[in-house]
Amino acid sequence: MTLTPSLARARFEAAAAERILITDGAFGTQIQTKGLVEADYAGDLGLSHDQKGNNDILALTRPDVPESIHRAYFEAGADIAETNTFSANKISQADYGAEALVEAINRESAALARKVADEFEAKDGRPRFVAGAIGPTNKTLSLSPDVNDPGYREIDFDYLTQVYREQAAALVEGGADFILIETVFDTLNAKAGIMAVKQLEKDLGREIPIMLSMTLTDLSGRNLSGHTVEAFWYAVRHARPLTVGLNCSFGATQLRPHVKSLSAIADTYIMIYPNAGLPNELGEYDEMPDTTAGFVGEWAIAGQVNVLGGCCGSSPAHIAAMAQKVAGLPPRKLPDLETKTRLAGLEPFIMAA
Repeated sequence: MTLTPSLARARFEAAAAERILITDGAFGTQIQTKGLVEADYAGDLGLSHDQKGNNDILALTRPDVPESIHRAYFEAGADIAETNTFSANKISQADYGAEALVEAINRESAALARKVADEFEAKDGRPRFVAGAIGPTNKTLSLSPDVNDPGYREIDFDYLTQVYREQAAALVEGGADFILIETVFDTLNAKAGIMAVKQLEKDLGREIPIMLSMTLTDLSGRNLSGHTVEAFWYAVRHARPLTVGLNCSFGATQLRPHVKSLSAIADTYIMIYPNAGLPNELGEYDEMPDTTAGFVGEWAIAGQVNVLGGCCGSSPAHIAAMAQKVAGLPPRKLPDLETKTRLAGLEPFIMAA
């Protein structure tokens, strides 16, 4: 089956050929600064569970909040808005008794981001993009939650694929250009997300570009399912993602060697958006915008990145500092790699010619 090519991919690639692009920063910590109370989250939806902390549902109950955050990031210089939908899936929303609202949350969240992106593009003609964010859920396909039963799984691959497909479909309907499968702590979860998007592509008859972003859970450079950065890439490269990269993790300083490694082996665009350092004993992030910008600027100078942004603890000030730091620097050139069979277990494996 031939899919209609994505215009968004072509526009992204044209922009990425000219400069280092900027994605936005954290949503959760920005929402915390708004001082919202239960009534802000719950609205008049009549749900049986308390909703405070359910950031995703604000698209329905206080859309002005996520809209204002998108606006602040675009004003800071962002090219890409990530939708406020990290936990807007049936598994995560079950904690709030809001499973029935998953489609509406994702559709409205994407529509909010699309509205602001189009507004800013209309002002200056610079392309703005919307990435539909899909988080990892609080379940893992690779590991058992029961130490006494290593073979037990709370969910299976087909169910998670169905959950992701529901979310992705609503994000695309709402106006998302890409599907961003982010904070990948379990590579098998990411594969379910990829499968979901590929199924959706087939149903719609058009390409839906995928962005993939891994998170590291230990300083050796592995995610929770045990994959190194290189092994992760070889496990997902068949999906031909628009971007691959790293987010969250331990902050920019700890990501340095892994950014270098991934940049050398991935024949697609590299997107990195780290935390603003590590949280202090109160769970707050102290790393100043210029400090974070200085760290990520080193990757730009070294020609290792195509897209930069921020994760936990980052703010519009961090994004503005990054945009200023990399302005005028050339984007990373995609490597011309020798054709080889590249496989992955927990470690990468390359077959010799």
